[in-house]
Amino acid sequence: MRKYIEEMLKRKDLLIYLVKSGLKAEHRNSYLGYFWWLLDPLLGVLVYYFLVGVILGRGGENFAVFLVIGLVAWRWTSTTVSTGAKAILKYSSIINQVYMPKAIFPLTISFTQFINFTFGLVVVAIFLLFFGVAPGWQVVYLPFIILVQLLFLLSISLFLAYICVFIRDIDNLLTHLTRIWFYSSPVIWEGGRLSGAADAHWWVQLIITINPFAHIVTAYRDILMYQTTPQFTGLIIIGGLSLCTIIALVYYYNRNEHKIIKAL
Repeated sequence: MRKYIEEMLKRKDLLIYLVKSGLKAEHRNSYLGYFWWLLDPLLGVLVYYFLVGVILGRGGENFAVFLVIGLVAWRWTSTTVSTGAKAILKYSSIINQVYMPKAIFPLTISFTQFINFTFGLVVVAIFLLFFGVAPGWQVVYLPFIILVQLLFLLSISLFLAYICVFIRDIDNLLTHLTRIWFYSSPVIWEGGRLSGAADAHWWVQLIITINPFAHIVTAYRDILMYQTTPQFTGLIIIGGLSLCTIIALVYYYNRNEHKIIKAL
C-alpha cells in the first residue's frame, strides 16, 4: 500500500499532464472553446428557470441564484460520475504499454472536473453580484464544502472506474441512474434546505437525509445565499466516509491491478 502510494506520487507529472490534456480535449473542436466552461452552466440556469420559474410559475425569491448554485454543484457531480466510470477504459492503450498505478486515471478525471467546477463558481459569483445577494462571513466554509465534495467524487470515481472494467453495462445504466439522482436531489426544486424540508412528506425528508449530494448542495446555499452556518454533522460524515472509501479502494487497486490488465 505504501509503495503503491509512493509510485502514484512519482507519477504526479503524468497526472498533471493528463489533467491538462483532458481540459484541452473537452472543447478542442468547438468555436467557443474554453468559454463553454462559463456558458454551459449559464445556459442550464436559463433553461430550468424558464421551465420552473416561468412555465410552472414556481420558485421563490432569488430563484435564479438558487438554481445556479445547485446546477453548478450538480454539473461537477454528474460529469465526474459519467467520465470517471470510463477513466481506466479510456486510457487502456497506455495501461497496456506502460506500468503505472491504475488509480491515477480516475483521480485524473476527478481533478479535471474540479477545475471545470471552479469556472462554474465564477458564474455563481456573477449571479450573486447581479441579484444583490451578499454572502456573510460563513463563506469562509466554502473550501471545506468543496473538499468534502471532492473527496465524495474521488471515492465514486475510483469505485466506478474499477467496476466498469469488468461490468461494462454499468456505464450504460449510469445515464438513467444519474437522472434519477438529479430529480431526487434539491437542485431545481425549492425547499432544498434541510430545515425547510422537515414539513414535507416523510419520504422527501428520507431522500434528502440519505442523499449525500443534498447535504452538499444545501451547504453551498446556506453559506452563499442564506448567510447561515452549514450543518457540519452531515458534511463531516460524508467527508469521513469518503476518505475511508478512498483509502480502501486504493488498497484494493494495489492488490488487484493484475485483474485490470487481464480484463483490458
